[in-house]
Amino acid sequence: MLQDSQAFSGFSVNDLDAAKKFYGETLGLPIKEQDMGLELSLGTGAKVFVYPKPNHQPAAFTILNFQVDNVDKAVDELAAKGVEFEHYDEGMMKTDEKGIARPSSPDQGPTIAWFKDPAGNSLSVLH
Repeated sequence: MLQDSQAFSGFSVNDLDAAKKFYGETLGLPIKEQDMGLELSLGTGAKVFVYPKPNHQPAAFTILNFQVDNVDKAVDELAAKGVEFEHYDEGMMKTDEKGIARPSSPDQGPTIAWFKDPAGNSLSVLH
């Protein structure tokens, strides 16, 4: 029934102007302003809708994962633009000084680094 639907994902933010600047300028995503929010265009062709919500609560999970060829390079480039990476000191999520989790084997997950948007939503770059 829905297999041919033009489905899209969405998430809330508390400041649409800050989101527009972050996703458009810092991350370099194409953005289209719409009546109710922002449409982000991802490299896969997928669209994500970002909408303002006065009582916004950051998602308790990673809302967007950006696959990259080189996590170190992506972290360095984003850090140069002011992005701060999360640091964890627990199990397989343990990160190094750059904020990158580097599993010792592929079955433990990808090389990944997490960061937050201005509204506190979690994002990642991973390989």
